[in-house]
Amino acid sequence: MKKIPIKYCLFFLISFILLKCYELNAQDISLKIHVRGVYETKIQLLPLSGSDAYNPISEKNGIKNSETITITINKERLPGEFVLLFEYKDKPNATPVSAEKFLIMYKQNIELWINPLHHNNADSTYFQKDEKENNAYNIVNNELNAKKEKLGVLHSFLMNYDDTESSFYKQGNDEYEKRRNDFNNWLKKQVEQYKELFMSSLLLFEYVPYISFKGNEAERLKNIIDNYFEGINFNDSQLVKTSNFSNWMNNYVNLYGSMVRNASQRDSLFAAAGINAIEKAKKGHPLVYGWMVDYFYKGYEANGIDAGMKILEPYINDPNCLTTKQQEINKRLKAIATLVAGAKAPNIIMKDINGNDFELHKWKIEQPYILLLFWSAGCNHCEETVKKLYPWSLKDDIKKKIIILAFSMDENQDEIAEYNKKVKDLVGWQHLHAKEGVNSKAANDYGILSSPVMFLIESKNFFIKGAPASIEQIEKEISN
Repeated sequence: MKKIPIKYCLFFLISFILLKCYELNAQDISLKIHVRGVYETKIQLLPLSGSDAYNPISEKNGIKNSETITITINKERLPGEFVLLFEYKDKPNATPVSAEKFLIMYKQNIELWINPLHHNNADSTYFQKDEKENNAYNIVNNELNAKKEKLGVLHSFLMNYDDTESSFYKQGNDEYEKRRNDFNNWLKKQVEQYKELFMSSLLLFEYVPYISFKGNEAERLKNIIDNYFEGINFNDSQLVKTSNFSNWMNNYVNLYGSMVRNASQRDSLFAAAGINAIEKAKKGHPLVYGWMVDYFYKGYEANGIDAGMKILEPYINDPNCLTTKQQEINKRLKAIATLVAGAKAPNIIMKDINGNDFELHKWKIEQPYILLLFWSAGCNHCEETVKKLYPWSLKDDIKKKIIILAFSMDENQDEIAEYNKKVKDLVGWQHLHAKEGVNSKAANDYGILSSPVMFLIESKNFFIKGAPASIEQIEKEISN
C-alpha cells in the first residue's frame, strides 16, 4: 500500500466538498409486492445500472398465491431502474416460467399487485393509485412510441429514396422536420412537467437531433456526430443513474467505429470521440463529467488505446470531475470524519484466517483495549510499524491491556504470499484478511485510504478511544 501524495490532499478535499453539495436526498424505500394468480414463484430484484447491473440484489423463494413480500431498497441505489424477475408455476407440478416487470424507483414507497401470468395487463398488474414514477412513465412512453413510429417511417423514406432533388423528396424532408420539431417540443414539455421525477431523465435520450439527408454516407455520418448531443442536459446529475446513458454512448462510439479502417486510425478516431464527448460533459454536472471520463477510461483501458489514455489525464486531475475513483475517496473521507473519539467503531463481520466466524462487536476478551491495525505485507511503512509493534505487544504489562486485531489488505498473489510468510511470526495477534483489500467493507467503513492505520478501541463498549500513529501515542491513550 502506498500513501496518497500530499499534493493531492487539496484536490481530494475540493472533490469531497463538491460531492457533498451534489448528494441526492434519497432515503431507503420499500417495495411491497402482492402476488396473485400463481401457485408459487421465486422473485428476484435486479438493478439495470451500476457495477452490479443485472445481478440480483434481493431474492425471495417459495412465494405462494395471495402472499405479500416487502423488499427494502438502499438509498445508495436510488434513483434507479430495476427489473422484477419471476420464476413461477401456475400448478404444483408445472415447469417454472419466467416473467419480467420493469420498475422505476426513487423517493416513494411502492406497492405492486402482480399476476406474473399477465404481468403486462393493466387489469392484472398495477401500482397503488398515488404511485408517481411508473404510472407517469407508462403514460408518457405509450404516447412517445406512437409519435416516434410515425417519425421513423419518414426517416426511412428519406434515407432510402433515390431522387433527393425531386419535389416529392423535398416535401417529405419538410414534413419530417416539422414532425421532428413537434416531437422534440412535446418531449421538452414532458421533461418539464415531470422534472421532479427520475423518469424525466430517461426521456432525454429520446430527443431526435437534426440530420441532413443530403450528401454521401460519410457526410451524413459526420452530420449525425456533430448533432449527436443535441437535446441532452448534461447538468442533470441523474443521467448517471440511468441504464440508457451507456447504451446511448455506445451508439455514439460506434459511429466513430464505422469509420475505422486500420489500427492507427482506430486510436486517433476513438481519442477524438472521447475529447468531443468529455468537453461537452465538462460543462455540465461534475457527476456527469466524471461518469463520461470513467466511460472512456474503461473503454481505452480495455482496448489498449494509449492515445486515448493520454488525453484523459487533465480531466482525471480536474477537481470538478467526479470520477468513480474520486467518489470512492470522498466516501472514505466522509467515513473518516465520523471516526472520532467516543464514536462507536464500525462492526467487522467476516471469517478469520483460520476460517472461524469473527464479529468485532461480539468479541469477548479480557483486555480493556483492542488495537485495530490495517496493514499490508507489501508496504514498507507497514513493515516498519509491525517490527516495532509486535515485540512491544508481547510485554507482560501491555498484554494485559491490549490485544492486536491485525487486518490485512493484501490483494495480489505476491502480496498474499508475503503475508502468509509474515503472519506465521505474529503469534498472539488476531488475524483477519480481506481478499477485496482496500475495497473491502471494513476498509470502506474505516475510511482506509492508505496503510498502516491504527484505531484504539475500548473492548467493553467498542467505542473509539483514538487513532494513534505511534507506540508512544498508544501508551499515552491507555494511561489516561
